[in-house]
Amino acid sequence: MRQDLTHIVRWIAPGSRVLDLGCGDGEFLQQLRERLEVRGTGLEIDDGRITTAMGRGLDIIKQNMDEGLGNFPDQSFDTVVLAHALQAVRHPDLVLAEMLRIGRECIVTFPNFGQWRCRLHLGVFGRMPVSRLMPYSWYDTPNIHFCTVRDFEVLCREQGIRILARDMVGGPGGENRLMARFWPNLFATTAIYHITR
Repeated sequence: MRQDLTHIVRWIAPGSRVLDLGCGDGEFLQQLRERLEVRGTGLEIDDGRITTAMGRGLDIIKQNMDEGLGNFPDQSFDTVVLAHALQAVRHPDLVLAEMLRIGRECIVTFPNFGQWRCRLHLGVFGRMPVSRLMPYSWYDTPNIHFCTVRDFEVLCREQGIRILARDMVGGPGGENRLMARFWPNLFATTAIYHITR
């Protein structure tokens, strides 16, 4: 399981109602169901991933979150998760607002495009970086909003979003974890936020 997903499990209460936006193949929801007995629902747009997730016995809805989440009533979930998808939606601010409307608490993870390796690569080579953590070229990337830790925290402040907790992943093997904790905008590869209104 991806490193960001292993970090957020502690913020999800056993037996709670969870909505996983952009749930992919449902691996994370399945683990939540098995480990924490959550009542989970996934939202996904890719037909192949939906088929795989449904094969796991999960409740999956085919829906594009960029078109809104109006089919979900206010506070219908305890936790709404958006893992590594914030940078791929057209209107991240509106998606966050909808998440906080339908969930009491939300968890958001995203790649930190302000990390020093990204900055160095762009500065030295003058090209967008391609790496194991960001394996796409600029022309075929699903990432349309390049966000840093600071960008996200400014957005939260402007939108009246309360940050309950945050965690930072410093590298693929956990290296630079201490540096990522103290200087997240420069050293975190992935940012993880637990938020509410």
